[in-house]
Amino acid sequence: MFEHEKEEIETKAGFVAVVGRPNAGKSTLLNFIVGEKLAMVSKKAQATRKRMNIIVMHEDMYGKESQIIFVDTPGIHEKERLLNKFMMNEALRAMGDADLIVFLAPITDKLTEYEKFLKMMESKATKHIVLLTKMDHVKQGDILKKLGEYQKYQDRFEAIIPFSVNKKVGKAPLLNEIAKHLPISPFLFDTEILTTDNIRDIYKELIRESIFENLSDEIPYESDVTIEKIDESDTLDKVYATIVVEKETQKGMIVGQKGAGIKRVGKLAREQMEVFAGKRIFLDLHVSVKKGWSKNKDGLEEFGYIV
Repeated sequence: MFEHEKEEIETKAGFVAVVGRPNAGKSTLLNFIVGEKLAMVSKKAQATRKRMNIIVMHEDMYGKESQIIFVDTPGIHEKERLLNKFMMNEALRAMGDADLIVFLAPITDKLTEYEKFLKMMESKATKHIVLLTKMDHVKQGDILKKLGEYQKYQDRFEAIIPFSVNKKVGKAPLLNEIAKHLPISPFLFDTEILTTDNIRDIYKELIRESIFENLSDEIPYESDVTIEKIDESDTLDKVYATIVVEKETQKGMIVGQKGAGIKRVGKLAREQMEVFAGKRIFLDLHVSVKKGWSKNKDGLEEFGYIV
C-alpha cells in the first residue's frame, strides 16, 4: 500500500459558545444556521435560561468536515435575583468549557458591551470571533465605520464578520472561520441529530416562548413550564403540561377571561410544536401556583436551575 493511500481525512469537532447581551439575537442566529426552530426566540430580553447544544455539520472548500456544537446561552447581564444568577453562571460555564466563543455585537450597539466581555475574558485563554449582527438595519457606510471602531481591539479577536439573518449574509464565512479554530477530533455526536436536548425540553421551551409572546412583562419572568407526560405515536404526540406561576393573580392573567389567555398561549405553542415535530400535537395545558418558586434555591432546583 502506498503511503498516500493510508492517509485519512482528519475531522474536527468542538464546542462554540454563542454569547452577547440579552436580546442580541443569539437564538435567532442559531435557528437560521441550523435551518430549524430549536432555540427559543423572543423580543423580550433574558428569555433563554439554560444552555442548549445545537449541532451543525460543516464541510469546507477542501472537503474537510467539522462538527460544530453551538452552545446557546443566556444573555450576559448583572441582576441580583437567584434565577438571574443561575442564568449568568450558565453563560460563564459555557464560555469556560468552549473551544471557541462567538460574541454577538449588534451593529447599533456601542462598544461598551464588547469591552465588558473583554474584561470578563482577561483570565481566560479561549479565542473568540466578533459577529457584527443586524447589519441590514444600517447603511453600508455605517458598517465600515463600526468595523473601524473595532480595529483598536484587533489583537484580541480572531476575526470580525458582518452578519445578517434577514439578508442571509455571513453564514458561510462564519462556519469556515469557526472550523479553522476547532481541534482535530472524531465527531462527538451522531451526525444525524440537531441537538442534544430531548423532545421534552424542546416542547417546554416552545410553550415558554408562547408565554413570552402572548402575555405581559411580569408573567414570563415569574413562570416556568413542567411537561408532565408525553404520549408519542407516528402521527400524533399528546403533551400534558403545566405552567407554574408565583401568584394567584398571575394565574388569572394567564387563564384570561373565559379561558381566552391560555387558549392563545396553547394555540401558538401547539403550532410551533407541530412545525418542529412534523406531526399533529394535542396539547393539554394547565396553570398552577407555586408561591415564590423563583426566589428560593429549593424552588429553582425543582425546575433544574441549580444555583
